Amino acid sequence: MRKPIRILRNVAIAAALACAAPLAAAPSAAFAAETPVKGGTLTAIIQPEPPMLVMGLNQQAPTQTVAGKIYESLLTYNFDLTPRPGLAKSWEVSADGLTYTFHLQEGVTWHDGKPFSADDVLFTFKTFLPETHPRARALFGRAESITAPDAATIVIKLKEPFPAFLQGFEVSTTPIMPKHVYEGTDFRANPKNATPIGTGPFMLDKWEKGSYIHLVANPHYWQKGKPYLKDIYFKIIPDAASRALALENGDVMQSQYNDIEPFDVARLAKLPNLTMTKKGYEFVAPLMWLELNTREAPLNDKRFRQAMMFAIDREFIRDKIWFGLGRVATGPINSVTKYYDPNVPKYPYDPKKAAALLDEMGLKPGANGVRASVKFLPLPYGETWQRLGEYIKQSLGKVGIAVELESTDAAGWGKREANWDFDITSNFLYQYADPSIGVSRTYLSSNIRKGVMFSNTMGYSNPEVDKLFESAAKENDPKARQEMYSKLQKLIVEDVPVAWMLEMEFPTILNKRVHDAITTAIGVNETYADAWVSPK
Repeated sequence: MRKPIRILRNVAIAAALACAAPLAAAPSAAFAAETPVKGGTLTAIIQPEPPMLVMGLNQQAPTQTVAGKIYESLLTYNFDLTPRPGLAKSWEVSADGLTYTFHLQEGVTWHDGKPFSADDVLFTFKTFLPETHPRARALFGRAESITAPDAATIVIKLKEPFPAFLQGFEVSTTPIMPKHVYEGTDFRANPKNATPIGTGPFMLDKWEKGSYIHLVANPHYWQKGKPYLKDIYFKIIPDAASRALALENGDVMQSQYNDIEPFDVARLAKLPNLTMTKKGYEFVAPLMWLELNTREAPLNDKRFRQAMMFAIDREFIRDKIWFGLGRVATGPINSVTKYYDPNVPKYPYDPKKAAALLDEMGLKPGANGVRASVKFLPLPYGETWQRLGEYIKQSLGKVGIAVELESTDAAGWGKREANWDFDITSNFLYQYADPSIGVSRTYLSSNIRKGVMFSNTMGYSNPEVDKLFESAAKENDPKARQEMYSKLQKLIVEDVPVAWMLEMEFPTILNKRVHDAITTAIGVNETYADAWVSPK
């Protein structure tokens, strides 16, 4: 990483950065540079149904995809992760890396017609997100001050350098929330949560629970002439076969993440009316794991957690359950994320080592062959996750760990995960371009926050890991930073607070009538201000 420098002195430079990624070279006609046609309707799958659409209160994947069209943040990011303008039209970073000045777009209004200003940003950064968000407290806790010298300017002064700070302003990390709607209220119980108010190019028109979510174009959107689409229908289709059929016959025009079961992806991608890309997930670099509640015996003993790793064939999971869509994970940092180190303790498939560790713990098989019993709550995001649960039950059962599978819906899963009401659950989290933003929040003991999803819900605590994460976050020298991240990766992999499974590769499948959908590293969670649909 470069040492702090002055960047983006004006809008022209910002625009130049926005053109840095080779969008014209994207993989199919669905992204080709053509003259946009206004007035089209995009239909997309959303699975499972989001528990809510207020991005500041919920960051589950379905919420991000829909609410990313409603809410915005100060920045977005090119495929190479360089920042580009969002609600901030330009910005500067001081030479010492301590002061960040953001100049806001002009003429922006909220969906209810109220003017957007720096006051909304101050409220979001200082009040709303630190209370509700799994990453915001750590991000803005580094600020000595956050001020607004005028209605169009935000100045953030850091206590000490934090090289990754500029990566913290995409919409799921810092969605800007309307001060006039939330100030002085119970954020989670606010009645306006049913009708989210953002600044984005689309507004909620109707949510027919169990059927569809209808967004309509914002007629007063600040980017003149946009959006090109007149509306978007997100169709809720619980059955996997029905989702594939709807995409195949044109009833829907987009799928993403886990919508299509892995075994069906290659077939659909070859159809003449469809195209598939893995672009648009660069910023999140998803990592899938089994989350282990380290507060509860026998999961509170790292030997038990290590035994689980040896008992699970992760290559089988990649090849037979995810059909090659992913890479076997080695630890807490995705191999495509900065500061990854492969030189960590290894856990090859070895049931004999698993059994030996359980013997060492004194967990001998009973008359029925069972050494210990745990409950497993699979992520309720489709059939593949259920198959994963069944495979984990079978694998652990072979070494004497009896697994009881539980079930719930997306909202129930989120509530249980956030409130530590699980033994084991499956999950996937995003890296957000830098370990100090997307990785540390899972392992820092200071982020053990009951009721907050995607935080340190395992209850993991290692003071040396805490110290290394904090030191690495403020270190400007890339070599020194790498040394710290390498050391903490080894420590975490030794402790196994989660059982890492796969570095996920998600497919986005699009009808070839869809254009300019995947234009940034935020992918399907982008605003879609530029997306359009060609006539039949």
